Amino acid sequence: MKNRITQSIVADHLPSAGATASRVGHGKGYGLCKTLLLALALAFGANSAIADQGVSSNEILIGTIQDLSGPLAGYGKAVRNGMQMRIDEINEQGGVHGRKLRLVTEDSGYDPKRAVLAAQKLVNQDKIFMMLAHIGTAQNNAAMPVLFEKNIVNFMPVTAAREMYEPFNRLKYAGFATYYDQMRSVVPFLIKDKKVSKVCVIHQDDEFGLEVVRGAEAALKTLNMDFTEKTSFKRGATDFSSQVARMKSAGCEMVVLGTIIRETVGTIAESRKNGFNPIFIGSNASYTDLIHKLGRSEEHTSELQSRVDIS
Repeated sequence: MKNRITQSIVADHLPSAGATASRVGHGKGYGLCKTLLLALALAFGANSAIADQGVSSNEILIGTIQDLSGPLAGYGKAVRNGMQMRIDEINEQGGVHGRKLRLVTEDSGYDPKRAVLAAQKLVNQDKIFMMLAHIGTAQNNAAMPVLFEKNIVNFMPVTAAREMYEPFNRLKYAGFATYYDQMRSVVPFLIKDKKVSKVCVIHQDDEFGLEVVRGAEAALKTLNMDFTEKTSFKRGATDFSSQVARMKSAGCEMVVLGTIIRETVGTIAESRKNGFNPIFIGSNASYTDLIHKLGRSEEHTSELQSRVDIS
């Protein structure tokens, strides 16, 4: 009952993919909880006697896994704080049909192995009703089997990977246009608009980065093109000098960024330092307002803002 009712209300009332992708930090967490509230209100309103893991007569237990100590800690903390802000407001207004919401947060450090352990704790020890806004592609892929084994919904993960939709599972609920589709749509447009012939890619060497690469490759195929240069980095890397040197040597005119926040800043800063000034294009994961805050000066951050084309 929980899943069938929730799925229908989410499908009807989710914000558009573009609107969801544009929210950052506190705004993203706050917005996700507004959608969650709508789903919960219908689910529990339809059957006030519904009994499920993480649900009691006076409480609904929501779990989330964020990066609070790794490369996305600044973003993960903001998402958590935004969710907690909205949950506090909901509870001050009486909760959902008399039940207060309680958010239990675990830290993955952006590590898939830690994400699995966190999911196991939330599902088996804390006994959550639902997973909300779990951050990271590889982390969600690793943790979803733990959830699904106990019939727990993975609600609005903070990743736009296709695996959040495919293969179909009644316990998957996601709201972003996928990284694959973002790249497949915007790369051909920019190639034609900017009249470039040498397209390169730098990407995180995991499921997230590869999804960006696959989307861009599909886009290039429609133009009978291929990457001039492909280079990658390990999750958590901070030095991008060798990757930038390779792309500069290849004469790249456009660089597809399979990067997240810190890696986006690092790649572009290293490029500027070496006089390498291509067009940069990234998915929604490569940009938040944190990029400006991470810039070393107003001039530097303005340059980042003006040169990164975001889908």
